[in-house]
Amino acid sequence: MAKTDIILTHHIPGLGGESDHVVVAAGYARNYLFPNGLAIPLTGANKRRLESLKQRRAQREADELNSMNELGQSLSKLTLVISMKTGEDGRLFGSVTSGTICDELKHQFDATVEKRKIQLENPIKQLGEYQVDIKLHHDVSSTLKVRVESANPVEGSADGDAGDNARKGRKPAAAAVSRSK
Repeated sequence: MAKTDIILTHHIPGLGGESDHVVVAAGYARNYLFPNGLAIPLTGANKRRLESLKQRRAQREADELNSMNELGQSLSKLTLVISMKTGEDGRLFGSVTSGTICDELKHQFDATVEKRKIQLENPIKQLGEYQVDIKLHHDVSSTLKVRVESANPVEGSADGDAGDNARKGRKPAAAAVSRSK
């Protein structure tokens, strides 16, 4: 099978990053990489272009590292509050997973973090506060404080009857008295 030398102009998972010199099958390069603008053939003129691609890659990686540092610092200062339905013993119906944390970060703080970057060993199944590690970049990691609260109403409150009546769609006892003529 014929092989050809190419220079990647974009990151391609499993093959390489921008400005990498790789050897691939000629048909793959000719039929996919070149038409889609993902690579250029390795020639004398393109070798000179390689330096500008390396500078662009270095700049992009530096910008990404800076933005992940800023995101990591801001996440370490936050407390994410997640409300879940619970049973009588304080155990959750379901669990808090990395996907749940990712969705709540987007909803509450408009922070986008991929769920695979959230390092949660086991799903959270109890109420309380937890420290969750987040690996934002290979050089940047942060810790997010997650507080899991009960979304159920608190039992034994002072206005327990009023709360029960409101949930059941009833009027309070004083207002339920009908007037007789």
